[in-house]
Amino acid sequence: MKMILVLAAVSEAATGLALLMVPSLVGQLLFGAELTGIALTVARVTGIALIALGVACWPGTPLVGMLIYSAAVTLYLACFTSAWRAV
Repeated sequence: MKMILVLAAVSEAATGLALLMVPSLVGQLLFGAELTGIALTVARVTGIALIALGVACWPGTPLVGMLIYSAAVTLYLACFTSAWRAV
């Protein structure tokens, strides 16, 4: 059972990392449509959530995953907002 949990954690984190790095490619592979506009931001926040879920599923304390999610989404949205206002 532990091995299945580790496999799920690794696959979730890998998918999340892919959504952070190349959200349009992942959207193209999953949905057959390119992600544009606000969908890129939603895809990146989803990637952060999947990485945090992978950390939470890793054997150990799930609270670290919750902390990673909260901190990473806060930082991402703060950077996104400041970059958006600069335009």
